[in-house]
Amino acid sequence: MTAMPRAAIVAPLRTPVGAFGGTLRALPAHDLAAVVIRAVVERSGIDPERIEDVSFAQSYANSEAPCIGRWAALNAGLPVALPGFQLDRRCGGGLQAVVTAAMMVQTGAADVVLAGGVESMSNIEHYSTNVRWGTRSGSVQLHDRLDRGRERSQPQERFGPISGMVETAENLAERYAITREEADAYAARSHRRAAAAWGAGRFTDEIVPVEVPQRRGEPLPFGRDEGIHPDSTPHTLAGLRTVLPGGTVTAGNSSQQNDAAAACLVVAEDKLDALGLEPIGFLRGWSAAGCEPSMMGIGPVPAVAKLFARTGIGFDDLDLVELNEAFACQVLAVLKGWGLKYDEDNDWLNVNGSGISLGHPIAATGVRILATMLHELRRRGGRYALETMCIGGGQGMAAIFEAA
Repeated sequence: MTAMPRAAIVAPLRTPVGAFGGTLRALPAHDLAAVVIRAVVERSGIDPERIEDVSFAQSYANSEAPCIGRWAALNAGLPVALPGFQLDRRCGGGLQAVVTAAMMVQTGAADVVLAGGVESMSNIEHYSTNVRWGTRSGSVQLHDRLDRGRERSQPQERFGPISGMVETAENLAERYAITREEADAYAARSHRRAAAAWGAGRFTDEIVPVEVPQRRGEPLPFGRDEGIHPDSTPHTLAGLRTVLPGGTVTAGNSSQQNDAAAACLVVAEDKLDALGLEPIGFLRGWSAAGCEPSMMGIGPVPAVAKLFARTGIGFDDLDLVELNEAFACQVLAVLKGWGLKYDEDNDWLNVNGSGISLGHPIAATGVRILATMLHELRRRGGRYALETMCIGGGQGMAAIFEAA
């Protein structure tokens, strides 16, 4: 039996991450996706005719651009013959898009797949479920799709009501004895690391500047992540009110709501030379696991355990770990679940910031992390890096990538 080719990652790129209601608000998801798709094609040098499919994640999809993989590829000017699809694993959607593309090239279904994720949280709409057939009297209720998606992340009939992701984070803080002070200290570290990374130029190779249209005048060039607060300290963060009374979670020690897109090529290793493509890394293995929805933040613990068992790789083999920062207390709880001691000065965990500082544009996050992680792995001359995240509704996802 012929061995499956390794799935190579080529030209992982991302837009800067826009703040909620910030600079990228003027660009809907399908336009953000088109920006990064064009950039991947240009920087990789791939002949667009050689791309065989587009795997794209969007967690807050709508009918403005249905099947966004196909829609965004056409929007980017790629060939009409190029198909595309859309998937959703919530916070793990972008990583799932890459993994799905990898399975396609490893099984011979395609040689080259463009994979990515996008979210424009600033443009997520309100909607109604009781308008189509009319109402006899009274008011029509509109749901905020953002809030509703968090409230409806699990079947209430089975698991009871969960007010949202904040409640699940507080459950972890209580179970793993994470204090407000520890959470604020971790959040300040995230901002400090992200600001230092920008200052050192470590994001330059992965960033795709965006031209943002203006009502009057020339487009505004946007080239820097918008949610980093380098002046954040545990003292300043301590002044913020908790979301839930007596809790740990505040706006300052949680991930942000954001707008961004990220993408890469996933290529069969044995086709790289013929296509003239240079890989930056290879997918070594991946896994997904479920957990109680009320403890959704602990998802990386079972996901990583499954991945390590499958690959034979462990924490001692890793050069970098990227654990998405949904909440500071969630990150600290996962570290305890892994049996690892947190050290503020460690040089392997979220070394350039993560969801708290760089932002969490849900379906784009997995590929944003991948771009940041693989460029950092190359700078360090390392071999293995782990990407993992918790997922609303009670899941975790993890993947190990090997440097090229």
